[in-house]
Amino acid sequence: MSAGVGSGFVAVYTDTEDSDVSNGVRMLEEAGFEVRILETRDPEAIIAGAQDADMLLLGYAAVPREVIEALPKLKLLACMSMGFDFVDIDAAAEHGVWVSNVPGAATEEVATHALAILLHAARQLPFYLGSANAERWNERAAVPPRRLSETTLGIVGLGKIGRELVRLAGPLFGRIVGYDPFLPDTTEIRELLSDLRIERGSLEEVREAADVLSLHLPLTEDTERMIDAEFLAAMPQGAVLVNVSRGALVDVPALVAALDSGQLSAAALDVLEEEPPAASHPLLGRDDVVLTPHIAYFSDRTEAEYVRIQAQNAIALAENGRPDAPVNSPSSPRSVR
Repeated sequence: MSAGVGSGFVAVYTDTEDSDVSNGVRMLEEAGFEVRILETRDPEAIIAGAQDADMLLLGYAAVPREVIEALPKLKLLACMSMGFDFVDIDAAAEHGVWVSNVPGAATEEVATHALAILLHAARQLPFYLGSANAERWNERAAVPPRRLSETTLGIVGLGKIGRELVRLAGPLFGRIVGYDPFLPDTTEIRELLSDLRIERGSLEEVREAADVLSLHLPLTEDTERMIDAEFLAAMPQGAVLVNVSRGALVDVPALVAALDSGQLSAAALDVLEEEPPAASHPLLGRDDVVLTPHIAYFSDRTEAEYVRIQAQNAIALAENGRPDAPVNSPSSPRSVR
C-alpha cells in the first residue's frame, strides 16, 4: 500500500456498536483518510453527518435508497459482515457506488457454531439440561433423539460455510444431500462435492430427504421466508432445522406451528428476523429450540479480521479504483480522483 493513497478522502463509520474499530481507524488514517465515527443507525443523522463522505463503513446501520441519493460524494458502502441485505444494492449501482463485504473471514467459526447448535438440538440438550436436577432426573423427552449415523444431513447453500459444515459434520451422518442454484456444475465442483460425500439435488429433493437441514443462504427477494409452512410440511417428520444465515429466511409462525405439531422435533437458530427479539417472541424459552444471539461469526480472530478487511476495502478503492471484496459492479462508478 502506498503512503497517502487516501489523502483527500473522508471515511465515516456509521455505527460501531460492540466492535473495536481502532485498528481500522489507524489503517485509514495511516493511508491518509480523514476518519469520523457517527455512532448512529438513524438515516437522517447519517445523511447529516456524512455529507462529505467518500466511504461509509457500516456496522448494523441500514442504507436505503434515500440515504444513498442524499450523499453526493459517496463512492463505497463497506459492510463489516458477510451479509449485505441491509444495503439497497440496486440504488448503489445506479449511483455508481461500490458495496463491499468481508467474505471468508468467519467461515470456520460459522460452520463450527452451526455444528454445535445442530448437535445441541439433535441431542435434545435444552430439555435434558433442564431436567438435570433431583426432581426431574428420570424424565425423558416425548420422542427420543435419533442416531445421527442413520439420518441424512441436508445443506441448502453449498458455499464455503456450507461445505465447511459438511467437512466437520459429514462423518456423523449416514447421507449428505445439498442444493445450491448458484454453484456451477463443473468437473471440479463435482469432484469437490464427491470428496465430501454430498449428493447434489433440487431444493425439493433436499428438503424431502433431510432429517437435519442447515441453511447457508443470503437474504434476497427469492429467499425471504422461503422456509414457510409448505416447505416445512414437505420435510421428514421430526426433522431438525438449523439457521446461521439470516433470520428472515424462516417464516416464524410456520416454524412455531411445525414445532407445536411435531413436524419438526427441534430448531437450532443463531439468527432471528427481529433482533433482539421481544420478550414475547414465540421461539424464546422452548425446550425444542436452541437459540444463540447472532454470534456464530464471533471469535478472537474474526473480531479483528472484520474490522481490518472493512478498512482495507476502503483503502483498496482509493488505491485501485475497486474494493478488494465487491458485491456489486457499478457500470459507471464514481471517480475516486
